[in-house]
Amino acid sequence: MQDRQELNTTTIQAVDLFCGAGGFSLAAQNTGCDVVFAVENDRHASATYERNLCTTGAQQKPKLYSEDIREIDPTLLAKTHFHNGNECDILLGGPPCQGFSTHRIKGAGINDPRNALIFRYFDFIKALKPKAFLMENVPGLLWPRHAEYLETFYELAKDSGYNVFPPCKLDARDYGVPQRRQRVFILGVRASLDTAPLVWPPSPTHHLEGHLAGLEKWRNCSFAFEASAEHDPNDIHMKHGPELIDVFRRTPLNGGSRKDSGRILPCHKEHDGHKDVYGRIDPKKPAPTMTTACINPSKGRFVHPTEHHGITVRQAARIQTFPDTFEFVGGLTAAGKQIGNAVPIQLGEALISAIAAYLKETEPQPSKVQDQLFEMQA
Repeated sequence: MQDRQELNTTTIQAVDLFCGAGGFSLAAQNTGCDVVFAVENDRHASATYERNLCTTGAQQKPKLYSEDIREIDPTLLAKTHFHNGNECDILLGGPPCQGFSTHRIKGAGINDPRNALIFRYFDFIKALKPKAFLMENVPGLLWPRHAEYLETFYELAKDSGYNVFPPCKLDARDYGVPQRRQRVFILGVRASLDTAPLVWPPSPTHHLEGHLAGLEKWRNCSFAFEASAEHDPNDIHMKHGPELIDVFRRTPLNGGSRKDSGRILPCHKEHDGHKDVYGRIDPKKPAPTMTTACINPSKGRFVHPTEHHGITVRQAARIQTFPDTFEFVGGLTAAGKQIGNAVPIQLGEALISAIAAYLKETEPQPSKVQDQLFEMQA
């Protein structure tokens, strides 16, 4: 006979695939969910996840699998972690998105093998049979050139007993993240569950002043540039040569651009190039999207608002709404990649909390389920 204690699963149980440094997992924990296990192949991201999410914090520490997800048996993990009446409530994950990136031009990315990883994500859906799954990706996923992947994904979900909401493109600014960041989220829910009570996507919490009366305006990113704690290992930035430092000195404070510095690169003589590169962040506005190269001013508007260098790892992490206690490991470049790949914590919290609340309201009370099971076993 099954033990009653083993069947007491009142806490939402989550799994995080392609978890990176742990943005989705931290958001899930912050909303009261238990992350049962996570999968991440990148060694630096895995080390960061292990340090921050597997040793401190939540009562249940996630089991981290630092392996290639294509080499892991999802059925075995389902049997290992979900038994004795326990179920996976939410499957999270953001399969690598480089193949769908909007920065790629013309036909680039159509046959990128990384695109197929969204189907590997679905292998785990079939094995874990979560009550809901939430997949995150870049807006390029919605481009016509990638329609075949998306259509196949929806067909697989329907055939496996899931109702899938249309892809929604969300801006992190609308949920209080001080950053212009658009991402696509796809939510699937078991067909046996009534989705009528579920409001998806959740209503925005922040809007530009005057956009919707009565709502708080978008947060600026000024707090990101407050002093870091003493001995913060992530209070580091790129080291620049004297010539580039002088360019930054000539760039007006709080939002000045490359053109304002008077610097013209050889590649810009015939075309204007990317206007934001070597530009300063304006702390009075939402920051630009924190990309995987967010610590490199040559890759975007990533120069400190008032100082003459690129932003630090800690400042980029704050813009992604990571707490200052979260430590990224692996060095400057690796940390920037982890931050740029992460789901902003505050956005993740808004989405996961909406799904978790819906599942708790929709599912029968655990005590009633347990009573029915024990009546059947008596």
